[in-house]
Amino acid sequence: MTVGVVVCPATLSMSLVTAGAAAAFSQRLAGVADAAALAAADAASGAITGEPCARAAEVASASAAQVTACDVDDLVATVSVTGAFGRLPASASARAGPPP
Repeated sequence: MTVGVVVCPATLSMSLVTAGAAAAFSQRLAGVADAAALAAADAASGAITGEPCARAAEVASASAAQVTACDVDDLVATVSVTGAFGRLPASASARAGPPP
């Protein structure tokens, strides 16, 4: 009975910690996608030098993520990035450009 009283809350706590860490990683990856899309849009507009998708890849790699898709249509950039949470892959996408 004592083992059950100790193991059950410990298992529940570890599950909640893992779920919280996955949620935090997801938000961080979304931020990386946002930053990469902004960098690509800035390069497309001429605000910074360089090729838009190369700039997005630089920003993503600085945060240990990889760009899986990059599309620039006029001044609007859409970027998808992936990263790994442990052994599980995760992805996020973002779009940036001038206001409509």
